[in-house]
Amino acid sequence: MNATSAAVATALTFVWLGMVLAISFLEAPLKFRAPGVTTSIGLGIGRLVFRALNRVETVLALAVIAAVATGAPPLRVGVLTAVTALLLAAQLTLVRPRLNRRSDRVLAGETLPRSRAHLVYIVAESLKALALLALGISILTAR
Repeated sequence: MNATSAAVATALTFVWLGMVLAISFLEAPLKFRAPGVTTSIGLGIGRLVFRALNRVETVLALAVIAAVATGAPPLRVGVLTAVTALLLAAQLTLVRPRLNRRSDRVLAGETLPRSRAHLVYIVAESLKALALLALGISILTAR
């Protein structure tokens, strides 16, 4: 992989990974433990934060794809880039809409059981974090 593309793709990948780790695995669970934060407030904050995160992730994904595509990457880098982008796409098109509909109902006052879609999102987010880590390492070690 050429040096410029590799440097750009590596930096973007690790910035993306850092954002996912900070928001999904630190901010999201902690906000509900803060004093005075109700479920409604937590959901409202979460929706805003994740909407912003997902927009930034989309931009980062497109930039990583462009950097990788222009850098003559080895197959493993191309595959990991595709896997990461597909995981994000699945979250945005399949899981997030379900979670948004559910949070609309909760914010409207309904009491609902725990959501399986939320667990699917957590699994996908975990897989995406692992894919980002593997992608960043693969780019760094690409020759």
